[in-house]
Amino acid sequence: MILEALGSALLGLLLAWVATQRLAHRLPTRPLVFSTGIAGALFGDFVTHSALGPGSVLLSLLGAAIVSAASLSLLLRPARRLRRRSATA
Repeated sequence: MILEALGSALLGLLLAWVATQRLAHRLPTRPLVFSTGIAGALFGDFVTHSALGPGSVLLSLLGAAIVSAASLSLLLRPARRLRRRSATA
């Protein structure tokens, strides 16, 4: 159980690092991204482990990766600002 939690935390850290490398211009500060990735992975591992029970380590890690990626995607900002025109234009 402890190794599964450590593995999912490392997986969340890896996903957060990849996100900061590829999408740094669209994400907030790095500490927030890393903590969100790790917390999402731990929560995903907890939910998957609770639903499937012990003995499904690979599926728990898959659930951790999915929830971590989903929580990291919530941090993304739009690439460009939307330009609004006034009503008179």
